[in-house]
Amino acid sequence: MSQSLRIGIVAGEASGDILGAGLIEALRRRFPDLEVEGIGGDLMIAAGCRSLYPLERLSVMGLVEVLGRLPELMGIRRNLRQHFTATRPHLFIGIDAPDFTLNLEGALRSAGIPTVHYVSPSVWAWRRKRVFKILQTTNLMLTLFPFEARFYQENGQRVSFVGHPLASQIPLQPDTAEARGQLGLAVGDEVVALLPGSRGGELKYLARPFLETARWLRQRRPQLRFVLPAANETRLQTLRELIDTEFSDLQVELYLKQSRTLMQAADVILIASGTATLEAMLLKKPMVVAYRMAGLTHRILSRLIKSRFISLPNLLADAPLVPEVLQDEVRPEVLGPLLLQQLEDPAHAAMLRERFAEIHETLNCDADERAAEAIVQLLADRSL
Repeated sequence: MSQSLRIGIVAGEASGDILGAGLIEALRRRFPDLEVEGIGGDLMIAAGCRSLYPLERLSVMGLVEVLGRLPELMGIRRNLRQHFTATRPHLFIGIDAPDFTLNLEGALRSAGIPTVHYVSPSVWAWRRKRVFKILQTTNLMLTLFPFEARFYQENGQRVSFVGHPLASQIPLQPDTAEARGQLGLAVGDEVVALLPGSRGGELKYLARPFLETARWLRQRRPQLRFVLPAANETRLQTLRELIDTEFSDLQVELYLKQSRTLMQAADVILIASGTATLEAMLLKKPMVVAYRMAGLTHRILSRLIKSRFISLPNLLADAPLVPEVLQDEVRPEVLGPLLLQQLEDPAHAAMLRERFAEIHETLNCDADERAAEAIVQLLADRSL
């Protein structure tokens, strides 16, 4: 196999940027002259990816919301297809964002370029027939979770379960006191972390009810401290304006880009469904998971979803370990009592720590290295 390697790669959002950066670094250890271009965020760019478009242009939430951006997204995908067909990398990797990347993978595979998809779409939960499209578009599927790999094996897709990089990065026994020291929080404080999401659409639907829930809790437990991270300066400004105009009576400590430290410092977390729930689980924290989206989007999805759960802790355990609250139920009268239950039940917290630790060990597989090795094997099998 050639000692040089050129890859095309596209990540669709911040979680994909983390995976992409780790994978690029693992591949570079095998191919020091690695060349990478496509779409990535700050982490992938720092790892050496030349980003042809800002990653933020692909970060769109919901079926309805994407319609307004459809012409731009289709234009970006068309340009990428033309670019990679002309420059012909040895390999193309799509990270998550399946509605965008799978079509691109299919076009490039038809042009003779091997394709890899990193992070399985939720085919096991809804739209299961998508597996047939994946079989046609993707030479190798890299899954983060073992139950996903089993599904693909049953359907004849080349697949490798690689684990999740976060399980390698986060210690099995995180140090809450250390995190509190970094943030200036006292060891004896009762801390609630509010994580309404990193995307604009998530903040639109969740920031206000999360803050209303904090107000509900403060009225009953005045000693509680609330911490709230912002993914970037734009989100920080949005949250600050909301607090200043509607929640000036509520003391909430805002932080920039410290979500993991805040979760590690917390006693309990109110959190948007998504990858952050995996971090919270790996940090062994009690949590309440919430999600809201446009009403039409929810009505469409609710007819299609076959899974019992939406949150990763529950999916991985195949059990209702953490409360899940959706749509119109996302209000303080529902969220507040659930959070109090999490705060006031040490036996439940101990059970969660034990179950979360078991899942943590299952996922701790050195995902970056495993993913890189699976890609190297694919290339070797194709006699690159």
